[in-house]
Amino acid sequence: MKKLGITLFLLLLIAGGAGWYVWNGIQPVEGGGQPVEFTIEPGTGTSRIAELLEENGLIKNDLLFKGYLRLNEEGSRFMAGTYEASPGTTYQELITMLNNGEVKPKEMVKFTIPEGYTVRQTAQTIAEATGLEEQELLELMDSVNGWDSSLVEGIPAEAELRHQLEGYLFPATYELPKEGLTALSVIQGMLSQTEKRLEDIPNWESLLEEKGLSIHELLTIASLVEREVVADQERALVAGVIYNRLEQGMKLEIDATVQYLLDKPKARLLFKDLEVESPYNTYRNPGLPPGPISSPSLASIEAVLKPEASEYLFYVTKKDGTQEHLFAKTYQEHLKNIEISNNMAQGQ
Repeated sequence: MKKLGITLFLLLLIAGGAGWYVWNGIQPVEGGGQPVEFTIEPGTGTSRIAELLEENGLIKNDLLFKGYLRLNEEGSRFMAGTYEASPGTTYQELITMLNNGEVKPKEMVKFTIPEGYTVRQTAQTIAEATGLEEQELLELMDSVNGWDSSLVEGIPAEAELRHQLEGYLFPATYELPKEGLTALSVIQGMLSQTEKRLEDIPNWESLLEEKGLSIHELLTIASLVEREVVADQERALVAGVIYNRLEQGMKLEIDATVQYLLDKPKARLLFKDLEVESPYNTYRNPGLPPGPISSPSLASIEAVLKPEASEYLFYVTKKDGTQEHLFAKTYQEHLKNIEISNNMAQGQ
């Protein structure tokens, strides 16, 4: 009888010890450590997943974890991906994370290209935000080869362009995964965005055909409007003035085309600046410049497709701080508007 009691006592101790071992084994690892990243490849079984969790210090015992999964009929819905968890995470929290595919958020880079930026400004902004080489970006922006874009196919090969993709990279805020980011992928994404945003303009291709313009000409005129206009309500009107001057064979004489040629924009152009020899100088050359001078906004593109009809041939900026313009039908009216504008400046 005494021996039986001792045996029962030992069995209870063993059972209790085993129970304590299991209970302790399924408790969370002591917390406070740094988050751990681990990756589950597609097709990985629950046994290997349990081993990964133990190897990374997220569970105490892979065998107990596998037993817990079987007991609770879990593990069949675990999703592949790269995860991040901290020591102290419970079994159930780990299971929920793996079932829901709550993968580690990708590290992103973000940059904003304002409307009216040039290729050079764009390359510099992207380089500063992403760490990509500015020179590599510029070299790619000066090439029409290797792009998956129907727009690029329309860039005239014979044009004396300063930068091949000037005007074709849509101005917007971009947020891209840092992993695998290349200069090529960034520029391709911007080209694709231009194509996508053009589709936001109803019947844009029909409107383009009605105007008898190529996409290259559309983006060129839109870039002029972008650099000339600040007040949104004037975009279509300025686009109409450009059409009027082109139809009458007048030089466009747009300051922005000269500013485009300068290393640094000037607050006020001098007469000698207007004499610079370049196909972009619309004071010396009739017609449009060879290509865009900036990245136009969708509003400027739409203004070119839907210009406001008028008899205006001239405009001058009001010097009253509004950045709006005074419009004129004749050169005499234009001279009067210049005088009015100058008086505005004196009255400030």
